[in-house]
Amino acid sequence: MPPHPAAHWKLASLLGLASFLSFLYFYEGGGWNQNSRFDLLRAIVERHTLQIDAYHENTQDKAHFQGHYYSDKAPGLVFLAVPSAEVARVVMQVVGVDPESARGEYALSYIVTACAVALPAALAGVCLFFLALRFGSDVTGAAFGTIVLSVGTPMLAYASLFWAHALVGACLLFAFAAALKVGDGPREFWWALAVGLAAGWATVTEYPAAPASALVALLALSQVWSTGTAVRRRVIAGLGIGATACAIVLFSYLHAAFGGFRLSYSYYDPNSFSFMQQQGYLGLTYPHPDRLLKLLFGCSRGLFFAAPVMLAAVAGLWWLRKTFRGPALVAGAIVLYYFLFNASFYWWKAGLTFGPRYAGGCIPLFCLGLGVAWSHASVVWRQILIALACCSVFVTLMVVSTSSQLAMQGSCPVVHSSWPAFWAGHLATNRESMLLASEAAGGYGAFNLGQLIGLHGLATLIPLALMWGVVGGLWLRFRSES
Repeated sequence: MPPHPAAHWKLASLLGLASFLSFLYFYEGGGWNQNSRFDLLRAIVERHTLQIDAYHENTQDKAHFQGHYYSDKAPGLVFLAVPSAEVARVVMQVVGVDPESARGEYALSYIVTACAVALPAALAGVCLFFLALRFGSDVTGAAFGTIVLSVGTPMLAYASLFWAHALVGACLLFAFAAALKVGDGPREFWWALAVGLAAGWATVTEYPAAPASALVALLALSQVWSTGTAVRRRVIAGLGIGATACAIVLFSYLHAAFGGFRLSYSYYDPNSFSFMQQQGYLGLTYPHPDRLLKLLFGCSRGLFFAAPVMLAAVAGLWWLRKTFRGPALVAGAIVLYYFLFNASFYWWKAGLTFGPRYAGGCIPLFCLGLGVAWSHASVVWRQILIALACCSVFVTLMVVSTSSQLAMQGSCPVVHSSWPAFWAGHLATNRESMLLASEAAGGYGAFNLGQLIGLHGLATLIPLALMWGVVGGLWLRFRSES
């Protein structure tokens, strides 16, 4: 007999907690991308302004407008992080830590990454678990997809950095799940509103998410298209209200910062990222086949090189179309869109990163195919899937524990940089801070929690391995009880 739904929640919660703790285990230090967003966060909570003039020297990811500097990023991640930042600042003051000291700022950057990036990414794993069950996977297959998403793809890297890709992927997955619920009963307006808010916030967080958000909205509408005009109107109203609320947030920010509604990437200094003005529209031209192949299979940024088990997700989405045609087509279209978008961008390697970062927002939806692939696999193929998953987890852990901000120039940085550094015990090697150089003297670049308790080298991963072992034991216990 299938487990009681309460047992499903217990198992999903266990996986979500394990994912969250795995993301929290690594603090990956500074870099242009995360510094730009953290500068905006500091400007809001410390100076009550959108201008990052006081902090801009720690990043080149910045816009310049009428003599002032601004983050060039979409504001969704920062806005989501503001409440946790305000609470953290109050708590630090209560315990006697100056929130604007170097120690306080490092703590703040870790806390907001946990709350605004790691937590949504962990919840996305829980959501994926239930979506896999909905699509016919058994509990093992659903867990397989969640584990791979969390620790067997570049999502582990994206969820442990103050980057937007994990949050965008989570928002799109939440919107996708809500879109499926639109057709399940009489609460279609509220589920449609959830779709509009989640998909809309994905776009507020990263502008390129807009086409993917629109596809999810179409999926929601397709769920009720044949049920009558009244229901369609309620769904359209829910989608419209949610999307409009997000659009108001985004355009209010653009107008407050730049006095208009052009994207913040339009305000680069002429001497910075000149390709954004010279190559197509903000660096976008057309999908280059060679770049697409490298984003899929290449040693430098290829998803299937970093996570070979994701090849099974392709087959899974193909099988899914036979029983859930609409959801499978939308998930596949979003994955295809993101990779074509990444292959269209002049700076397609995305600077210092692990995997195809500009396509990172589609990884949670891509993982929908893993549970389906597991349910269709024979015993032998399941053993192959487990072997591929172990390989993917090892590569991901190796990269994230050393530095997931891999050089763009290297032909195969995973092999040439991560591999030797890992086996030599050179972990958390990024020394760049999220603070200004004058603030960061003697402070942290990257670290993991094992280092904070005094461990060294590969031994710093022992607490993480023990946590995974405890989770595995609890999983077996819960499964036997169900």
